[in-house]
Amino acid sequence: MGERGAEAVAESARYAIIGAGLSGASAAWRLAQSGAEVVLLERDVPASHLGSSHGSARIFRYAYHDPFYVDLVVQAQRGWAELEASSGAQLITPSGALDCGIVRDPRGLANALETNDIEHELLAAGSAKARWPQLNFDSDVLWHPSAGVIDAESAVEAMVALARAAGAEVRLGWEAVSVHHARSGYLVTSTNGDTVHAEQVVVAAGGWLPALLGELDLPSGFADALPQFEVRQENAFHFLYRDARDCGEGLLGAATSWPTFIYKGEDIQTYSLPGGRDAQFCGQKVAEYNGGRVIPSARDQDGQIDPGNRGRVVDFVERFAPGLLTTPYAESTCLFTNVPRDDMIIDRVDGITVLSPCSGQGAKFAPLLGELVLDLVAGSQRASERFRAVGQRFAGV
Repeated sequence: MGERGAEAVAESARYAIIGAGLSGASAAWRLAQSGAEVVLLERDVPASHLGSSHGSARIFRYAYHDPFYVDLVVQAQRGWAELEASSGAQLITPSGALDCGIVRDPRGLANALETNDIEHELLAAGSAKARWPQLNFDSDVLWHPSAGVIDAESAVEAMVALARAAGAEVRLGWEAVSVHHARSGYLVTSTNGDTVHAEQVVVAAGGWLPALLGELDLPSGFADALPQFEVRQENAFHFLYRDARDCGEGLLGAATSWPTFIYKGEDIQTYSLPGGRDAQFCGQKVAEYNGGRVIPSARDQDGQIDPGNRGRVVDFVERFAPGLLTTPYAESTCLFTNVPRDDMIIDRVDGITVLSPCSGQGAKFAPLLGELVLDLVAGSQRASERFRAVGQRFAGV
């Protein structure tokens, strides 16, 4: 088919997918790859800076306390290898990953990696400091070398290109505002009144999902079972490497000069990774996990950095990362969509599938998400009861 603007006249398709971030692009790729007729509807452009999939830096890691998720990463890695081979692009740069901090529980993570036969090493704080002198540690440290840095924006572009090559239609500037039953299937309507008729609809709207939920024709029982979706406007800060030799894009396939790391202590929880293109290949991205303000939906983001959040992150860098300069040289906001139990939501009722890989963890699973959607709409149980909609609310709500 091809690419059309918002003025395009609606046509019918077997599957309409709302959202062209990592989740929606993956679903479009896998469904089109299966031979199905697909239309991908994006309110802006793929990997829009107003969504959750923009930029060049997301963490690919195996470290989970639950062996179920470790195995899920193993499955996703096969999809990443296929995506890189099919697109001819390197989408994950090797970096290795460190997990530290008493709340992070490196020993528990090591046990889960052991269960799944993932290469790893558990180090005492002093031994880790000797190996990574640019960082300070206050607990045991888990190292697993097979982690890396995902170029999220390039991954979206690669999956959209493959979906289009397999016959998918891509409509940009097409913001869906409702999904209602039609005489057969569903009618998806845009902000300017354009419509698309589809037998089935996959909603992969990310932080825009809460604003759309009330306009989806979902049976009351299913709607009530959906968890509470919490959207946060997170803040990310880039800090220059003190050693200029750590800068530079490097050779294709070469590892980054710094590892990714996740620190969870009693006072702060952070994550960090080489910023890649977003940081001119000369700095480390550092953010406080769930440190941003809660907003009703992505519609309510304002892109303003929270000074209190900046202060906490700078204090952490001063204490934990002596290898970084302590004044951010670049700042940005992004969206996290959380659910209380932190599990991804991949569930369907009638002809509507809700795809929400929540809690800041979806990027690493991107190529697998489309496979799980394909299996789900085909009647398979591979998506697992783990991802079914089960009513959950945050404490105090």
